[in-house]
Amino acid sequence: MSEKNEERKRTARDRLVQQREQDRARERRRRTLIVSTAVVGVLALAAVIGLIAANAGKNDEDSDAGPAVTPSGATGKDGLAIQVGADDAPSTLTIWEDFRCPVCAQFENAFRGTIAELADSGRIKVEYHLATIIDGNLGGDGSLRAANAAACAQDVGRFAPYHDVLYRNQPAESDDAFGDNGKLIELAGKVDGLDTAAFRSCVQDGTHDSWVEKSSKAFTSGGFQGTPTALLNGESIFPKKGDEEISVAHLEKWVAEANKGRKPGTVTATPSAS
Repeated sequence: MSEKNEERKRTARDRLVQQREQDRARERRRRTLIVSTAVVGVLALAAVIGLIAANAGKNDEDSDAGPAVTPSGATGKDGLAIQVGADDAPSTLTIWEDFRCPVCAQFENAFRGTIAELADSGRIKVEYHLATIIDGNLGGDGSLRAANAAACAQDVGRFAPYHDVLYRNQPAESDDAFGDNGKLIELAGKVDGLDTAAFRSCVQDGTHDSWVEKSSKAFTSGGFQGTPTALLNGESIFPKKGDEEISVAHLEKWVAEANKGRKPGTVTATPSAS
């Protein structure tokens, strides 16, 4: 009987040892899997970073392909602003926009009339800056192509009405319709006197492409959060100023407060869309 007990004990010990060895083996495999997964993650991250760096380098090379041709009458630092309104207006509304940006279109549709009235009455001048962030986010080149076309319109003093036409006819964000120069030229027909041989050549040749890319780089380096960005005398007012949400009434009030005791600027007539 004692021999049988001893045999059972040895069998139990052997099973315990075997179980411990199996547990150790599973733990080693688990640790190996964790380390392997971490390594794969690091390599994948490195690959993404490398791709981003490669694309950034490519963009830099593309931007250096030709000199930046500044649109006629562009103002501000490095000539990157397109101004609408009187030079001597008491306040400046700075707007950064992307023609493919749907929120920019919403902003324009909500405040276009108010901004035009404030500019036409000499209370503000508007400085438009163009960016191409949607091209970078979704692919395509509609932001660039539309911005170049708008700069071409600026060359003949038709920026403001063409700018408005582009936003009134903005395609869906994922639709790169503005990447077609033919579409941009077609829309120019909605602005009196814009669809000319010179304008068509400027659009098709991408005359201001490098200037647009320079402007978009200034947007990125400026640390802005997104488009549209709207600043009244350098202070952000979109989507709110302080604790007040932007609205037509608030925008008019903010301009009145900024202009208190100051005379309106001298306004000259500007062309409009047909």
